[in-house]
Amino acid sequence: MTIKFGRQDSFGHLKLSAESKEPYSEETLEALTADAAQILERYPQKRSALLPLLHLVQSVDGYVTGRGINFCADLLELTRAEVSGVATFYTQYKRHPSGEYNVGVCTNTLCAIMGGDQIFDQLSEHLDVGHDETTEDGKVTLEHLECNAACDYAPVLMVNWEFFDNQTPESATKLVDDLRAGNPVRPTRGPDRVCSFKEVSRLLAGFPDDHANEGPGAGKASLRGLEVARAEGWAAPGEEPTPTTTPDEAGAQVEGLAPGRHIPADEDNASDETPPHSAHEKGE
Repeated sequence: MTIKFGRQDSFGHLKLSAESKEPYSEETLEALTADAAQILERYPQKRSALLPLLHLVQSVDGYVTGRGINFCADLLELTRAEVSGVATFYTQYKRHPSGEYNVGVCTNTLCAIMGGDQIFDQLSEHLDVGHDETTEDGKVTLEHLECNAACDYAPVLMVNWEFFDNQTPESATKLVDDLRAGNPVRPTRGPDRVCSFKEVSRLLAGFPDDHANEGPGAGKASLRGLEVARAEGWAAPGEEPTPTTTPDEAGAQVEGLAPGRHIPADEDNASDETPPHSAHEKGE
């Protein structure tokens, strides 16, 4: 069974629930206004703050609500139509309640032929949801994603915009099961844990968390070109070449950066043969 929030009429127009349009409480509105003031300080023209403000609203409500549209429009002196046009254009903004974990499977060309379509179909059947639908427990929203710029780790899926690379139907199924069960799941590039959808929305609004310096920032496959360039002494025109290293030395510089690891519930019983679960590339 799926939770289907938001209804479309025969013309495809989204009808938000009455609850979406209820005013914020005084306490919530006060906190939102204070955070919004910090965002507005970054922009000479306040209408330029719309994108982070929509993320801020989403970090409070879990999606871009009708009252969130009103808040942004009033603050930036824009029409509701102008704000709604932006909120419905970008796929990171949700116009109906999203799960705690947004699981996106890349089904673009390379990931698709490497197994992305099979992974999506497996997860869709396993979770009993389709594209942009949420499991009954509210934990996981599943969606197709376009290219995530991680083709060197295809097939790739993302959980709240964190990379999980070199996936298989089996590893992806275990991943969503662990997310729903509350078991710890950690990408190996970037933060030590996967943040909730609301938490990452606040991060995208421009409020740093404590995870920016956790873990390595690039994987071995991504650094392969740099490794070869260093081994060959290559340099861009007008630049001094990097001191030549042997292939073994260059490889040692990136060794162990992205093995991809999922944290089993019982670390002591983890097998060395467990397939890689993730490799993370921080977007901020």
